[in-house]
Amino acid sequence: MKLLFIGGTGIISSACYTLALERGHELYVLNRGNSKNIRALSGAQELVADIRDAQEVEKVIAPHSFDVVIDFISFVPEHIEQNIALFTGKTKQYIFISSASAYQTPPQHLPVTEKTPLENPVWEYSRNKIACEDMLLDAWKNSNFPATIVRPSHTYDKTLLPIEGGYTVIDRMLKGKPIVIHGDGSSLWTLTHHKDFAKGLIGLCGNEKSIGEAFHITSDEYLSWNRIYELLGEALGVTPQVVYVPSTVIAKYNQRIGDSLLGDKAHSMIFDNSKIKSFVPDFKCEIPFEQGVHEIISWYKNSPNFQIVDAELNELFDMLVEKQAP
Repeated sequence: MKLLFIGGTGIISSACYTLALERGHELYVLNRGNSKNIRALSGAQELVADIRDAQEVEKVIAPHSFDVVIDFISFVPEHIEQNIALFTGKTKQYIFISSASAYQTPPQHLPVTEKTPLENPVWEYSRNKIACEDMLLDAWKNSNFPATIVRPSHTYDKTLLPIEGGYTVIDRMLKGKPIVIHGDGSSLWTLTHHKDFAKGLIGLCGNEKSIGEAFHITSDEYLSWNRIYELLGEALGVTPQVVYVPSTVIAKYNQRIGDSLLGDKAHSMIFDNSKIKSFVPDFKCEIPFEQGVHEIISWYKNSPNFQIVDAELNELFDMLVEKQAP
């Protein structure tokens, strides 16, 4: 098939890029052409344009039509409105990458299925994704725009530490300083390796039955946050010193982290992947976090330029630890 990726060098899209080429698809990537991304990719044909400039995009896609367009970088309804106008009549399928954080937060029932309501009263990012989905489904129902919706949940690669604070937390672990875990660390969380996610997404390409449908694509493995941090410590060869802090307290001092916690990570999220498996029978997640975490730590050890400690975050963690001291 002839595929177009809007974006293509991100954590999720990079694995999809590689798999699409491995499966013999003709791949085009639309971007601004000035990325110095750490994920070196080659093999696709580049269409150079700023997706936010409709006239510029219209010119570069004019000679083309696509079997599938996958949109990795729309975040608000205005982005979707523009893309519907640009790609109507230009593609047989338009796959929008939404977010599993759009699901009811906190969920009333686990595991989460595609029938779980979409409702996130805390996180604006998630509410915007919901609005994007609504616009696309309206376009499908009212004008046959061929939309498929995909909801990832905390998908990572070797460059992403899937914890609040990133490398700053690793630096604290290595130096024997206390680290902060939200709540009591017992809530359950789902982490998905980007190579596993790619199998589900690329498997949906060209599947006519998936048009007008929504899917989450996640691992079947779920871990407590305590276990996630334990695995990080094991990969580093250290035992983390842990201080537990309520998510509401963290949110009081840092809104960005607070929104991410209260609007997503503070609540247990387990997913039923029956739907994606019924549409893509060969979809199977094969990389547990116990393996993935070693890829992450190895990459950071060999990438000194990315061993960046955030001084403000360090001060925040020190302050939270001190406030929780008996």
